[in-house]
Amino acid sequence: PPHAAFEAATAERLMALFAGYGYQRVKPPLLEFEDNLLTGSGMAMAETSFRVMDPASHRMLALRPDMTLQVARIAQTRLARRPRPLRLAYAGQVVRVRGSQMRPERQFAQAGAEVVGAPFPAADAEVVLMAARALSELGVRDLSVDLGQPTLVPALLADHGLAEPAARAVRDALDRKDAAAIRDLAPDIGAETAATLTALLAATGPSAAALAALDRLVLPPSAAAERDALAAMAETVRQGDPTLTLTVDPVENRGFEYHTGVTFTLFGRKVRGELGRGGRYRADNGSDGEPATGVTLFLDSVLRALPPGDEPARVLLAPGTPPDAADRLRRDGWIAMAAMVPVADLAAEAARQGCTHVFDGDAPRPIGGGTN
Repeated sequence: PPHAAFEAATAERLMALFAGYGYQRVKPPLLEFEDNLLTGSGMAMAETSFRVMDPASHRMLALRPDMTLQVARIAQTRLARRPRPLRLAYAGQVVRVRGSQMRPERQFAQAGAEVVGAPFPAADAEVVLMAARALSELGVRDLSVDLGQPTLVPALLADHGLAEPAARAVRDALDRKDAAAIRDLAPDIGAETAATLTALLAATGPSAAALAALDRLVLPPSAAAERDALAAMAETVRQGDPTLTLTVDPVENRGFEYHTGVTFTLFGRKVRGELGRGGRYRADNGSDGEPATGVTLFLDSVLRALPPGDEPARVLLAPGTPPDAADRLRRDGWIAMAAMVPVADLAAEAARQGCTHVFDGDAPRPIGGGTN
């Protein structure tokens, strides 16, 4: 206390805010059979999942490391006949085998929203703008959104005919933002490819300048299409909220392994860690699936960005207080705690139990004296 209550209340506020946009709540299971949870796009989460043996069936079970793909599978199975676009929201705990540099915690609470069967970029912009508005409503200040396109580099490498292990070396260097390593790879990947990748690394920062730098690059057709999708997303979000701070990182891939289009990460100034992330993917059930996009908010980071929550005033009830009087106080918003045994000094006992008021008559009074 009071952190657990504050987290739960924040999750419920987010669910209410998402509901205002038409997102209906679902409740994915905490534990699933491995061959259900980690199939299709879920294979990207296999290395982060705890597994246990089911003693009844002797099949492997996995603890969910994320809820996005569970929600996508619900959309593909139980809600397959619902009209599209299908808007769903969720909140709950996830568990991972290991943390990351940005998120070292291995168990934490998520709250999020997914829209399945909706076109790009309208659905993607809706999710970004809704998440930003929800965080602002909670009290997060100085919010920024970093847009990425994890499919751009693979498209570029494919267009240049780059095979493994050179492609893996490029990916590792880009993940480290290591331009020198990219230049060192020029003999293996070609000078032109190395120069383009170095330019992509440099095209990072405020969206206007970064997108202008990207637009100046001569890219092969498929890579150019990915760049244009990123620009279209940025423009749609900018039109939806011109005040939102937008940045661009066209080579960021970590944490977006199953995404198939534009991604985004939410940050708050002076707040450790990401507030949330999301983007476009395919909602599949081991088949081709449907286009989808969504956002996941990390409640531990969100809580660090918020001012402390205000609890209702606490009042200690004198022994023998009539139940109807106690009920009236609770209906009026008080936290009304009953003294279980008679005490000589009710005010001192109230202070000891963290109360601000006592009730031994018609109305609560502050423990320092005076009237309410």
